[in-house]
Amino acid sequence: MPEASSLAERAYVRLRDALVMLDIAPGEPIREANLAAEFGIGRTPLREALKRLESEHLVVSYPRRGTFATQVEIADLVDISELRSILEPVAARRAAACQDPQLRSQLAALAAEAAAIDTSGAISTAAAVDARSLLEFDTRVHRTIYTAAGNPHLSETLIRLDSLATRIWCVLALRLRGVPQHVGEHAELLAAILDGDGERAADLAAEHVSHFETMVRTALGTGGL
Repeated sequence: MPEASSLAERAYVRLRDALVMLDIAPGEPIREANLAAEFGIGRTPLREALKRLESEHLVVSYPRRGTFATQVEIADLVDISELRSILEPVAARRAAACQDPQLRSQLAALAAEAAAIDTSGAISTAAAVDARSLLEFDTRVHRTIYTAAGNPHLSETLIRLDSLATRIWCVLALRLRGVPQHVGEHAELLAAILDGDGERAADLAAEHVSHFETMVRTALGTGGL
């Protein structure tokens, strides 16, 4: 049983990341036989992973049709941001109280990486690789903060919300302006966490969520979604 659970977890992580980064395109069918062979696992742990991903709105199953990657609904950002604006500050505040040496070392390394981001330019069509690397870094920062928060229920909820927000980001990545600056904001947030300043960390986390929603609205050229 533990081995099956571990296989399902690994399949879940690989599929989740592929769905979030749109390596599996919205609407694309999930071919279980191909994935089971690619991952070197049986159908049972794969199906467990897919059930979990369906609960997180990353895949959808239809009777007699199969399982597909969900479409990216940009209009959902309003609802996603409403929850993230409440929960991200909670996670940042709790992370500021984290004393785990290994996690603090990871946060410090991420802070140094964030501080080194070149925020002078903007992502363009020619910089798609850079856009992806920034997206992946942003995801690593968020997930490390969630872990440092020390509340698995909070972490699970925020990972789900962050995954949905990141899919929206991926769809609009080359239309968004100020992405390096947005990701570079993590340097100040991580510094506040490492300093143990929970209230400042919470404020910066809330600003970060608000900034992302503003970026999306600007990219769409509308005040509404």
